[in-house]
Amino acid sequence: MSNIKGFSGACVRTYWSWSKPPSGVYSVLLPDNEPTKADLSVIPSHIQKPVYALSGKLEKVPRKPVVWKNEEIDKIRQSCQLARRTLDYAESLVEPGVTTLDIDAHVREFIVSNGAYPSPLNFKGFPKSISCSVNNVAAHGIPDCRELVEGDIVNIDVTVFLQGFHGDCSDTFAVGKIEESARDLIDVTRECLDIGIGVCKAGEYYRKIGQAINKHAKKNQFSTIQVLLGHGIGTFFHGPPDIYHCLNSYPGRMEAGMIFTVEPCVSEGDRRIRFLRDGWTAVTIDNSRTAQKEHTVLVTHSGIEILTV
Repeated sequence: MSNIKGFSGACVRTYWSWSKPPSGVYSVLLPDNEPTKADLSVIPSHIQKPVYALSGKLEKVPRKPVVWKNEEIDKIRQSCQLARRTLDYAESLVEPGVTTLDIDAHVREFIVSNGAYPSPLNFKGFPKSISCSVNNVAAHGIPDCRELVEGDIVNIDVTVFLQGFHGDCSDTFAVGKIEESARDLIDVTRECLDIGIGVCKAGEYYRKIGQAINKHAKKNQFSTIQVLLGHGIGTFFHGPPDIYHCLNSYPGRMEAGMIFTVEPCVSEGDRRIRFLRDGWTAVTIDNSRTAQKEHTVLVTHSGIEILTV
């Protein structure tokens, strides 16, 4: 799940540009939903919950990136493996006529049946267990009663809290048959993620991830949503380091034992977004489509381990 604001407090220089969206035939979503509260009664009492679950208040996070111990890494790895299985299950539910609210309910039951808590539920007040972002919704789409239709693309973002640790991943899926331009957007987004992860290694600057992703997106005439960041993860859901997916000057270098997400959100048009009345749904200002894919990665002494495969 993307981080909107960074945690480091560092002064980071970013570089803004936008382009004209390509033509295409797809549904533009601008849901006018009032803010709603999370219903924690859907979670059995025996499920271990993160500290924010009951209050919805911000969790305490470290000021600097954490170098995790081996036993902690093992538990994060288990959480990430469950997140991967959950996302695969969510993908199997995607088809025309299904509502994202139905997907949310089925996925929540899958997570709970595996002894975990759906991390987004009541994180800073988020009302559902997953986010489902369709077409022009760039991030944090709240599952609702709209039925998916042929030609939609939908990003499903899954995070689970298991044995005191979070695991996070997402991907964008086609609903039935989609346009070639939508398929290109999804493919380039996945390439951007692979290229960004390929940069990661002990001693490398965090900012190199965004530089590599930006270069590939721009080469394919796409742009990256600058304000949607990857983030450190572990006992906390969102924490340092901040992972930008654009040109940036974020300070610091990776160290073996650090764990964070890489999750570029790529737009076929303008990279700017605005938030709707519910306070969560982020849409592109020109209604262009976006795609996003996310992995949680571990920096090792020999390179990188993708935990959510």
